[in-house]
Amino acid sequence: MIDLYTWPTPNGQKVSIMLEEVESPYNVIPINIGAGDQFKPDFLKISPNNKMPAIVDQDGPDGRPYSVFESGAILLYLAEKSGRFLPSDTRGRYDVIQWLMFQMGGLGPMLGQAHHFRMYAPDKIPYAIDRYTNEAGRLYGVMERQLSDHEYLAGDLSIADFASYPWIVPHERQGQDLENYPSLKRWYDALKERPKLRKGFDVLKEERRQGPMSEEARKNLFGSEQYKAH
Repeated sequence: MIDLYTWPTPNGQKVSIMLEEVESPYNVIPINIGAGDQFKPDFLKISPNNKMPAIVDQDGPDGRPYSVFESGAILLYLAEKSGRFLPSDTRGRYDVIQWLMFQMGGLGPMLGQAHHFRMYAPDKIPYAIDRYTNEAGRLYGVMERQLSDHEYLAGDLSIADFASYPWIVPHERQGQDLENYPSLKRWYDALKERPKLRKGFDVLKEERRQGPMSEEARKNLFGSEQYKAH
């Protein structure tokens, strides 16, 4: 059994998608990042960067509980544990890892900044909005070129696709129109039809924030003083 500490954000969704796709039993432990759950001492023992998601595999590599933080590392761990969605040959494996790193190092952080400056920043800064909206478009273009001659990002369906899909779902909030990226849209529509992927994506969907963000949530998400290195 795997304990999944998560919240319904793209980084959390990618892990619940993987757990559903590999049919691994798991318990969902909500980490309400708006309420500051990520700063609680018990969670910091599992995720020292005070970020979700994180997992605790009760049947770890040596038969003892083992915790993993950082969503990309969790996907690699689950792929190796299950023997699925990560090729065993060196060429295929690194094709997947490259696209996973593309998501972790580029797609996620840059689209996250687009979300922030377009939707959440208290001051609308045209330079920042243009900067990250344009960068989102560039990254969509990278995916479009790759998917124009590959069914999935690394050829076959893999953890790279599960990592990237949740970040493309809110494309309108990033100022992007999927009709401008036909290959990306084809990939997106195909993944959206996978029942297990949809089930994983919908974990904790009833907890998604509705209405204006409270000042407490804004502080916990964007400017908390609760956790500092000393």
